[in-house]
Amino acid sequence: MTTTYAALLRGINVGGAKKVPMADLRTLMEGLGHDGVRTYLQSGQAVFASDHGDEESLAAELAGAIEKRFGFAVDVIVRDHAYLKTIADACPFPAAELEATQLHVTYFSAPVDAERFAEIDQAAYLPEEFRLGDRALYLYAPNGLGRSKLAEHLSKPRLNKGVIATSRNWNTVVKLVEMTAPSGG
Repeated sequence: MTTTYAALLRGINVGGAKKVPMADLRTLMEGLGHDGVRTYLQSGQAVFASDHGDEESLAAELAGAIEKRFGFAVDVIVRDHAYLKTIADACPFPAAELEATQLHVTYFSAPVDAERFAEIDQAAYLPEEFRLGDRALYLYAPNGLGRSKLAEHLSKPRLNKGVIATSRNWNTVVKLVEMTAPSGG
């Protein structure tokens, strides 16, 4: 059975580092046997259909191919449409009332224990807030991610130790749901 996935690449094409041209990424993914490969923006999102593998093996395969082709390691998370839609639908913040730059989802490569985040005094960061979801963290940052003290704290390596984490703004979250939908968005 063919499933449509989104591949989330962490830290490419940011500040001139780890350059991965989207046309080259599409060609690479097609060479891995994936169909309907499309990219979104330059910041590391690709949608593709595959009838082999699971999320973890597809992510490992793509990460390995990127390192071989471009000469540097890139963390990759692969998620299917059902998961992406569930994450969007489960948003604990009023997404329709917020600007896309105020709401972000950090996708994790594996489940994270809430205990990892228990020491964070959320009241100290108000009006910024976060909530954990299924292999995801929702962040409300009213002044944007770049000015968020809470986002800075949440990105500390000790909180994400052993887990790949990559964030997307709400526009990208919604667009990936659309692009992976059976109708193709």
